[in-house]
Amino acid sequence: MNKKVMDRYMRLPMPCNKVLATYCWIDGSGINMRCKDRILNCTPYSADAAPGWAFDGSSTGQATTANSDTSLKPCAVYKDPFRLEPHVIVLAEVYMGDGSPAKTNHRKFCNDLCEFHKAEEPWFGLEQEYTMLDVDGWGLGWPKGGGFPAVNYEFSYCGVGAKYIAGRDVAEAHTKACLYAGCDFEGTNAEVMFACWEWQIGTTIGIKAADDMWMSRYIMSRVAEDYGVVITYHPKPMGPKHPGVGMHHNFSTKRMRSDGGYAFIEECIKRLEKNHMKHMKNYQHDEQSNRMRLSGKFETAPFDKFSWGIANRKASIRLGRDIKAKGKGFMEDRRPAGDCDPYLVCGLLMDTCLGSAGGGGGGAKSGGGKCK
Repeated sequence: MNKKVMDRYMRLPMPCNKVLATYCWIDGSGINMRCKDRILNCTPYSADAAPGWAFDGSSTGQATTANSDTSLKPCAVYKDPFRLEPHVIVLAEVYMGDGSPAKTNHRKFCNDLCEFHKAEEPWFGLEQEYTMLDVDGWGLGWPKGGGFPAVNYEFSYCGVGAKYIAGRDVAEAHTKACLYAGCDFEGTNAEVMFACWEWQIGTTIGIKAADDMWMSRYIMSRVAEDYGVVITYHPKPMGPKHPGVGMHHNFSTKRMRSDGGYAFIEECIKRLEKNHMKHMKNYQHDEQSNRMRLSGKFETAPFDKFSWGIANRKASIRLGRDIKAKGKGFMEDRRPAGDCDPYLVCGLLMDTCLGSAGGGGGGAKSGGGKCK
């Protein structure tokens, strides 16, 4: 597919009252995303202004053919980095015909907790690791025929040069696209394994970090399309002898960040230890894959054993070296796999550390008219 040919059509002028809106959502797999476009008569600058929509849930693994109508509820709007302004991408939640959230819609669970604990001002910073693959399913830049890179992993982390890294153009393009879209995108770096990278979202208050992570995943899929590269978040894509892929969650509350907050951090760690296996059942797309990653090797803690420590990257929960000295700060949960759902992980961290959302949280109030 020749991009120069496509550019001819992208340059065509648009009517002043026509805006392209790409609606994207999490499908029935819980990790893949789907999208479709509609034409609006104005730019929706907020989720309240974007109209709801519907789709065939039986074709996305979210409904049966006999009861296939499922609805899309807009929850965040971003500038479109592929078509540019005034066009937008609308992140949406999926609801079933009876009004209940789809099985893979964990946003409502997370947002209810964010609203319920709003006074605690929960902050999240997310670190998404990922691996680039060639279209044949083998690592990008890895020797063909099942070969392995002839480079020590200690040189690929934040590495420079074609001998140590592969795919920098993809990471650079993704960075610019996410910043243009309006994500709280904070950085990127090459990771320990060859062709493995990471990007960071936040620190951001409430639901926005998880929203931005899903949007940045969608943008990464679109960027990778342009480069003919496959992106995988599989926790152990190249087998047990190579480093894994995780999504570390940095979490804090107003109490943790205030003077004397270290005592509350310790209290929360005890709660996390007590609920360790509850979290581990929900910290990945496939439990066996994350068990392979959390082996106690490659800077990981064992899957079944909870631990925490200061500056310890082999612990389940890591605290920064200066947190105890300052008496306040945040914690890093290193257990979630690269293919986890950040809505579910962030929700569980709040649920365990702060308590359940009694009666649920209130949704955002509607304001203004909708585009049509």
